[in-house]
Amino acid sequence: MLARLAYGTSVKFEDVSVSGISNITAEDIECAREFGYRIKLLAISKYDGKAIDIRVHPAMIPSDHPMASVNGALNAIRVCDDMMEENILVGHGAGALPTGSAVVGDVIEIARNIISNAQDRVPASSFKKSEITSIPLKDISAIESEYFLRFDVQDKPGVLSKISGLLGNHGISIESMIQRGRGEKGDAVSLVMMCHRSSEKNIQNALKEIEQLDVVCGKSNLIRVEK
Repeated sequence: MLARLAYGTSVKFEDVSVSGISNITAEDIECAREFGYRIKLLAISKYDGKAIDIRVHPAMIPSDHPMASVNGALNAIRVCDDMMEENILVGHGAGALPTGSAVVGDVIEIARNIISNAQDRVPASSFKKSEITSIPLKDISAIESEYFLRFDVQDKPGVLSKISGLLGNHGISIESMIQRGRGEKGDAVSLVMMCHRSSEKNIQNALKEIEQLDVVCGKSNLIRVEK
C-alpha cells in the first residue's frame, strides 16, 4: 500500500520478495553489534525512475542511525526524496489506543466527505485512478548491497582460503571477519564475514558453491546491509 501511495502503481503482494526473522540467531545479533550494526526487519521500497525495488527482510543498519533505536511496539517510516532528503516518522504501531486513534481518524475523514458532499477529496491511494500507472518491479537478484555472511565450518586449516576463493571468483571482496572460538574435536565453529558491495545474483551463486564444500556444515546465513 505504501508503494502505491508513493509511486501511483499497483503492487501485488505475491510479487514482493519476503523473508522473516526465523533464521536470525543470538550470534547474528551479537556479531552485528561488534560490527557496529543493529538487525531490524525492514520493508524496503526504492524507485530509480525505471523499476521499483520492493522487498521485506531482516537487514543490518548502522547502530547510530535513528532507525536502529526503534524498539518494542514502535514502528518507523523513513522517507527520502530529492527535495526534503531524509524524513523519519516514529509512532506506536500496536495497542488498543494507537489502533483506536487510527480507526477514529478514518471515521472522521469519511464523515467530513459526507457532510461536504465531496467524493475523492483526497484519494485513498493518493493518485486518481486515471493517474495510476504500471511500473515494473525489480527482481531481487538485480539489487546490489553489502552483505553479512555466517558459515558453520569445520575447525581446520584452509577453510578460510576455500571460502574467500569462491567469493573472489564471483567478484565479492571481504571487508572484515570474525571467527568464533575453537570447538571440541569435530564440532563446527562460526565464521562471520562482512562483504563489500556486490550484486545479489553474485552472492547467491557464490553461496550455492560454498555450501557444497565438505568443510562447510549446513546452510549459510545471509543478512543484507542497508546504509
